[in-house]
Amino acid sequence: MHGPVGATTLRRLLLALATLLAATGDAPAQGFNAGSPNARDQRPAFAGQTRAPIIQDGIQLRPTVIAKGLVNPWGMAELPDGRWLVTERPGRMRLIGMDGRMSEPIRGVPPVVASGQGGLLDVVIRDDFARTRRLWWSYAEPRGDSANATAVATGVLSADGTALSEVRVVFQQQPAWRSSMHFGSRLVFDRQGALFVTTGDRSVPDARHLAQDVSTSIGKVVRINPDGGAAAGNPSLPRGLPEIWSYGHRNMQSAAMGPDGALWTVEHGARGGDELNRPDPGRNYGWPVITYGQDYSGRPIGEGLTARDGMEQPLYYWDPVIAPSGMAFYDGAMFPEWRGSVLIGGLASRALVRITLDGKRVTGEARYLVGEWRVRDVEVARDGAVMILTDHSDGALIRIARER
Repeated sequence: MHGPVGATTLRRLLLALATLLAATGDAPAQGFNAGSPNARDQRPAFAGQTRAPIIQDGIQLRPTVIAKGLVNPWGMAELPDGRWLVTERPGRMRLIGMDGRMSEPIRGVPPVVASGQGGLLDVVIRDDFARTRRLWWSYAEPRGDSANATAVATGVLSADGTALSEVRVVFQQQPAWRSSMHFGSRLVFDRQGALFVTTGDRSVPDARHLAQDVSTSIGKVVRINPDGGAAAGNPSLPRGLPEIWSYGHRNMQSAAMGPDGALWTVEHGARGGDELNRPDPGRNYGWPVITYGQDYSGRPIGEGLTARDGMEQPLYYWDPVIAPSGMAFYDGAMFPEWRGSVLIGGLASRALVRITLDGKRVTGEARYLVGEWRVRDVEVARDGAVMILTDHSDGALIRIARER
């Protein structure tokens, strides 16, 4: 090439240099993870796997509290009449109108273990709810002898919205464990009508290695029929449970169906290593053998590995963590600039996190309402507003609209 370098060409050269440096871990810190990684000797497996450029879209948001006084609300689902089903971790489920009217607790919810991270967790409905009145919810189920595990139940909501009937359990994580941590527990229906359930590793050294054991449902994505049992089309794993979709997960509290028809998840790391994944059937996502970050003690997890043959790399990871919970792909009309973006609730980051994608590659990250609330769940309302639940003992259902 002869003559002066044009501005466009120069920008491309600088971007290529930054990409090369990022791959070696020597690039200047960028994005929201501007500090040093928790495990200083770890490096991303490919350019753009962490520390995405910051998006500054200039959009101003207007939060409106719809209802408050909820005790650690966890999951929500919008009903055809515009009301929201909301769970509270101590074991209550309520209906909340956009006028702020909140029902008494719905009767018929089975007992839950409301301890630590356990309790009543996610809730979902299908498109046929107006006809069937059926819903599904996940919870920490008592199993006797102080043990517990993630379970999923289904039931029919009465016409007046006060009680559940025909309640039955359709999934039980195996084995149960004496732990109050890491239940996972997001629920997502796929386009074939099967139900994805995310589970956690139970956060104890004696259990977390079972995330690699496909004869258990510890640290897995499972895919079941809505009435129970393994769904058709699941992978066949040697000596594996037929309901397992993918394995080697830590604690997935974010999951959503993408516009590509695939399940996407975000799971908690320890100190560093929150992961964005698009779990493929039968694949091993590495926990606790490989992970970015380190244990809460500051020691390496396992051998401190970030890669191993036969184990999948996250599409993206956060270090430091955002502590993800709740997830939705934005497809509404209120924020056309956000279409195709992923919205994620941030607990430790106390933010609504947005990431942009080019296929499976994260291209940018924005954070909104920083410092306001621990965001437990995120959904997109039919009018395009974003609904969030805040994880507090005086939690709230909040509508996020565009500031005019």
